[in-house]
Formats: sequence, C-alpha cells, structure tokens
Amino acid sequence: MRKLCLYFFGILPTILLQAQDTDSNHALNIWFDTPNNLDGRASWYIPATDRSWENSSLPIGNGSLGANIMGSISAERITLNEKTLWRGGPNTSKGAEYYWNINKKSAHWLPQIRQAFIDDDFQKAEKLTSQNFNGIADYEENRETPFRFGSYTTLGEIYIETGLSEIGMTDYKRILSLDSAMVTVNFHKDGVHYHRTYFASYPDSVIVLKFSADSPGMQNLIFSYGANPEANGYIRPDGKNSLLYTGRLKNNHMAFALRIHALHKGGTLKATDNGKLMVDNADEVIFLITADTDYKLNFDPDFTNPLTYVGPNPEETTHSIMQLALTHDYDDLYCRHKLDYTSLFNRVKLNLNPNVPHHEMNNLPTYRRLERYREKNQDFGLEEIYYQYGRYLLIACSRPGNLPANLQGMWANGVDGSWHVDYHNNINIQMNYWPACSTNLTECNWPLIDFIRTLVKPGKRTAQSYFNARGWTASISSNIFGFTSPLTDHNMSWNFNPMAGPWLATHIWEYYDYTRNKDFLKNIGYELIKSSANFVIDYLWHRPDGTYTAAPSTSPEHGPVDEGATFVHAVAREILLDAIDASRTLNVDHKIRKQWQYVLKHLAPYRIGRYGQLMEWSRDIDDPKDQHRHVNHLFGLHPGHSLSPITTPELAKAARVVLEHRGDKATGWSMGWKLNQWARLQDGNRAYTLFCNLLKNGTLDNLWDTHPPFQIDGNLAGTAGITEMLLQSHMGFIHLLPALPHVWSEGSISGLCAKGNFEVDIIWTNGELKEAIIHSNSGIPCKIRYGNQTLSFKTRKGKSYTVQLENNKLTYFLKK
Repeated sequence: MRKLCLYFFGILPTILLQAQDTDSNHALNIWFDTPNNLDGRASWYIPATDRSWENSSLPIGNGSLGANIMGSISAERITLNEKTLWRGGPNTSKGAEYYWNINKKSAHWLPQIRQAFIDDDFQKAEKLTSQNFNGIADYEENRETPFRFGSYTTLGEIYIETGLSEIGMTDYKRILSLDSAMVTVNFHKDGVHYHRTYFASYPDSVIVLKFSADSPGMQNLIFSYGANPEANGYIRPDGKNSLLYTGRLKNNHMAFALRIHALHKGGTLKATDNGKLMVDNADEVIFLITADTDYKLNFDPDFTNPLTYVGPNPEETTHSIMQLALTHDYDDLYCRHKLDYTSLFNRVKLNLNPNVPHHEMNNLPTYRRLERYREKNQDFGLEEIYYQYGRYLLIACSRPGNLPANLQGMWANGVDGSWHVDYHNNINIQMNYWPACSTNLTECNWPLIDFIRTLVKPGKRTAQSYFNARGWTASISSNIFGFTSPLTDHNMSWNFNPMAGPWLATHIWEYYDYTRNKDFLKNIGYELIKSSANFVIDYLWHRPDGTYTAAPSTSPEHGPVDEGATFVHAVAREILLDAIDASRTLNVDHKIRKQWQYVLKHLAPYRIGRYGQLMEWSRDIDDPKDQHRHVNHLFGLHPGHSLSPITTPELAKAARVVLEHRGDKATGWSMGWKLNQWARLQDGNRAYTLFCNLLKNGTLDNLWDTHPPFQIDGNLAGTAGITEMLLQSHMGFIHLLPALPHVWSEGSISGLCAKGNFEVDIIWTNGELKEAIIHSNSGIPCKIRYGNQTLSFKTRKGKSYTVQLENNKLTYFLKK
C-alpha cells in the first residue's frame, strides 16, 4: 500500500539546527544512559520475554513504517513494522466465501430474548443470547485452520554488527528528541566519539540511519536482516550497495518487500550474495530503509474475490520510493522530515509552573526521573514530556494514507502479540484518537475515518444478520480486512458489543465539530453517521410501555446480558444527537430526523441506584467493592456529553460515586480513562491524582503505557486527559481551565483546539485565568465559560480575541 507524502516543500533551510536534537539536556527528550543488550533478539513467538524492547527501546515512525531503536553497542538491533502487514483475510487457503461466512443468522431469536426479559427470566435471555449471538470465526489461531481473523505481525529485525564491545565505553546516551522526531546514540570508546542518528520520514517514506564518528575510518559494519519466520522469502543484492527482501506471509500470501540502500564516505562497501552489506573502514555510513505490502484499502470489497484487498506490487512501489529518496542527500532528507513533523508537533506548547526550577532534572535519564516521581518527587518537566510524548506517538503512527493506530500504535514485536495487536472497538481504538482534534492533530484522524469506511459494507451484513437492522455496525475486534462480526466465544460479557460501530461513528461527527468542514460532512461523514443512527433505532427494542431499550445488551467486558445496559443507551444517545445535528447542519432528512428525535426522547433514562451510583445495568446490581477497569456506564460523561456537572448535576454526582467505588488504580489505559472522567467532573485535584498514578504505576521506563503489556491507548488517553483539565468544549461552549489542579498554580498552553473550529491559548497565574486568546477559524459565535461566568460574542473568520478577568468579570476585546 503506497503512502504518498501530502506536503510540498519549497526551498529547504540551509542551516540544520541539529544541536538541540542531540542534546540530552533539552527539555523534550526521553533518554537512557545505558545501552540495551541483545537478549531479546528474534523473540518471534514469545515477544513478551523481550523486556528491552518493551521497556527501554525508543520508537520512531512515519505512519507506515515503524522501528524500535535499541542502541546496542556490539550490534545495533532494530525491530521493524509495516502497518499493513497482517495475516488473515479472504486470501487465506479456504478463500473468500469461507472468510466472509462469519455471521450467524440470529435476528429471529430477538423476540424470544425480549419476551424472557418481560417474564423477568434473565437467565433464559442470557442463555439464548450466548448461544445465538456469537460468531463463526475464532479469535485463536490454534482453534481454526486457516486462521481467518489473523494478526498484525512483525516486518522482522535488522542487525548492524559494529565490531565494538562495551568494555571501555563511556558517556553513553540514547535519546529520543520529541522536538525533531529523531533518535540519537552517542558514546566514547577508545578515544573516539561514536554518533548514530535515526529518523522515519513521512515525506520520503524511508527510515534513515546514520553511523559516524569523530575519527576517520571507524565504521566497520555488517548489516543483516532477520525475516519474519511466518513468511516465505529471500534476500538478495540489488545493486552494489543495496539489498532487497521479497516475501509472502504463509497464512494469506500477502506480498511484502523490504529495501535497504547504503551510502558511505571513505572505505569500502559491498552487498554480498548471502544478503548482507559489508562496510570496511568507512568514515560515515547512511542506510535508507523502506518497505511496503500489497495491501489495498478497500471501501467496497468484493465478497467473492479473495484478492479484493490486494493492490500494487510492493517490489515496484518500494523501488519508486527508494529512487525518489536517493535524489536527496542526508541533510535534505532530515530537513524535509523535520519540516513535516514540526509543522504538526509545534502547534501546541505546554508549560507547567515555568518558574519552578527543574533544569537539573533534565540531566537525569528519563527512567531515573520516573523513579523519583514514583517516590513522590514533583517533576513538572516530566509531566510536560509525557503530554507531548502522546502527541509524538500519534503523529508517528497515524498519518494520512494509511491505517489507524492499533493496540500498540504500530510498534509490535513478534509474529503475534497480545490480542493480535488488533483494532479493539470497545474503547481502545477510540481512545487512541481522543487527543487528535483537541491537541491540533486533525490530520492524524484521517486513518481512523478511512478505516471506519472500510467497515461499512461488511458491517451492513452484520447488522442485518444479527438484528435485521438497516445501517452498519461492528463488534469488539476488527482486522484490516473488513471484519465486523462477533467471534465464536459464548462469553457475551466481552463478545457481544453491537454498539462498537455507533461508537466509532461518533468520531466522524467529532471531526466535523472541530473542523466545521461542511464539504467533508456532506460528501463523506453524513452517510456514515446516518446509517449508524438508523442501525441504532432498528436495534433498540420498543417496549410495550413505549420506551426504547437495548435488549439484549452488555457492559463491555463486565457483567451479564441485560435488557438495557447504561453504556449502550449512552452510545445510542450520542450517535442520535450527532445524526440530528448533522442533518440540521446540512438541512436534509427532515422525516428521518423526527424519527431519531422520537427515539431519543423515549430512550430509557439514566438511573441512580441504591448507593447513589449511576447504575450500570437496568437492575440495581452494582457492587460498591467492584473495581473493574472498565467504566462503561460513564460513557455519557466521557467521551460522550449527555452527562455534565453543569447540565445534569445529580447524574454527575452519581457518576462521581461510581468513580469513588472503582478507585484510583487500574491498568494503564483504565487510569487514562478515569483521568478524563474526573476532568469532566471538573475535579482537577482528583484528575491530577489519576495522572500521577498513570505515570507512577502504568508507565514503562521509555514512557510507554502498560496494560500490561504495552498498549498505546493509555499514552494517548493521558494526553487527552491533561487537555481536558485545561480546556473543554463538548457542552456547546469553550470552558477555560475547567479542572486545573492546585499543584499547577502557574502555566500556559497554546494551540489547543475547541469545537467550532477555534484555537485557544491560555495563560494562568496563582491558579487563576490570566488571559486566553481565541482564534476564530470559521467566524461563528463564541461562548466562553470560566468558573461560573459565561461570555458570548460574535467572531470574524481569521480574527483573534483576548479574554481576560477584569475586576473578577469576564471580558473580551479584538486582538490587534
């Protein structure tokens, strides 16, 4: 799948400011002072044992290609990923008919299940649901041949033997600069300073490695490639200085190619017949790496064609990519990469307590700072790094022209990882995109939007088969081949989630609400939202008492089959509200809109239980001692907007009881969700407690989130949660500093986005708003809230407005 650069670069700057990129004392760096070993090498079938990879590697990526830099001395080891390299799909050995035969015909069971609820026979309802609303495809490879769901899989590993040892090595530093998206490795050995750089370029679709030293002739290297053992392929020379690997996955015959081209100054370099690059006595060596598969994103798959997701020949696409990359020297490649990356990353700046000295902390390796933080030592600089690291990771793993971030973003190790490193639709993929719009990375949303579009046609089959419903939906897990069905397991607590599709569809309106791009809404977004809302009203049960309820339903990964799980109703509210707003915006579908409004009005309401809690199920069966990681029934609080301390204070109070019961500790991603929920409750101090716990207990030494194992969703939820503490806009107004904790008494943030296509800069001192700058990009009216005050004013497109407190009154003026 070819990933084209979407940017045009004019005149390149002639001066490359690389000094700050390689300085470990620079503020936005993640760094280590010791090298990794090679113990995890080729952990193909047991990637969980590769602790160095998970805990102390440094990730780079360009949305298509990902790499983890180990920074070893005797032999650099780099794990590789290509985002579209997946097993499974319709091209497995039994073909397309077998692959798409994954839905049970279950809709005719719904009347019996619903009658069981009327009869108060919940046991019968659960049994009927369990027996009939699972799927036909298995989630485990050892229970199905061929394995059609598949898994994300490794591109392999590269090794660069250096001929050096760690004996006598000093001054080691392995640094990821968030400012430049570059990793550097530096050390001294026998009086020589060795320097390596690594970056993944989106404009040129290559990973670039550079090995150099301050003395000539010191590069004596052997470059080799370790291929995925679940592929058939071979590596060969492709010219004097190049290697080409071509292979096919055994499971589905997906073709992929890896190209390596080396450039050197001084010494000699040759490609050997056994697939290695040999470098002798060179002053400097640059390796360019690119890869591709024959995967084709398809919004309209042919269910009879096993090759419906097969596209261009990756041997040809990688050849074109490499030839274009070779028209640039190293400095040009780096500059093009940095200009592209910083055009996104530099949009948002965060400063927390800037007058509190923390420069000495920058002298400590990141894992040491994390150790001190766990010992309750304040480190506002580390908190800033963590925030921006989430934005870095999203930029690195989600760029236009490719697939969205998966459970590990794109950095997976081994043939198959936990949960197949898939697209989990019951919160995880959605969580990955919580910070995209609010932290000014709307471009990074496009892979999610395109992915949702791939689910619509298969999802219509799933909706019809299970619910006799119009529209489309998806279930708990998806792959890159349009998989929308439940799996074979009879455990409905996790395997029954028909609202996964509507939850995904809410992201379509979210994107529009931030950008106000009406052409997008008209040409792409509206049909996705409309068909999802139609699925919802067909799926809901119109009870004899006139209410609509979700029967059957579950609270994902938690609890029994129910006649109206709160989570499902909350998602239904959200997508119906989105559909109503979308149809009004476009002035279309007036009759259908009235139907949506009617169902919304008669949807079963939120209810408060005997402990004062927001009930999770239709029955008051919540356990106050239950500290389950999923807090599904608070969807309306976050990421939805049907619960709020401002509009529904009693329900918000009940949501708070739930969070008190669930506690402040959990898996990494769960603490990230709770952080966002406490921020929505406008409790900055409790939100900060969750953030601290996330850093202390849910974060690895390289700042990756851990479930365990590593999952990227916690990182991205953490970044979203900090943003929610400082700015919210989901209730129809821009809420400044809604959940500012006492400990962040002074600070600033610039470049955040608010719904309505506004950009917002905020400065605060002594825990209070000093000034906010509102940039209006669409020229619509603006409503501001700070504390209990509100302020409304008209805006003009392209103009900026200053909001201040004067004599404790909120005022504004046009910024000149």
